[in-house]
Amino acid sequence: MIEPLAQTGKIVVISLRSSRKEPWRHDRHLYKAPHPIESCFARLKQYRAIATRYDKTASNFLGAIYLVTPVIWLN
Repeated sequence: MIEPLAQTGKIVVISLRSSRKEPWRHDRHLYKAPHPIESCFARLKQYRAIATRYDKTASNFLGAIYLVTPVIWLN
């Protein structure tokens, strides 16, 4: 399963299950790297105007994101 990917130069990032008989090596730091970005998007979705995209124009929508993002990072 991993060999074809390794031959093309891909790196295993997904961690393995503890019940797996043949464990493979993975980079723990690369596995944890997307978490802050994913949690930021999850917190952005808590704001109803952004989650439902009430704004008609892209510039107003981006402005709302610029307004809410510092609030998220400061809390």
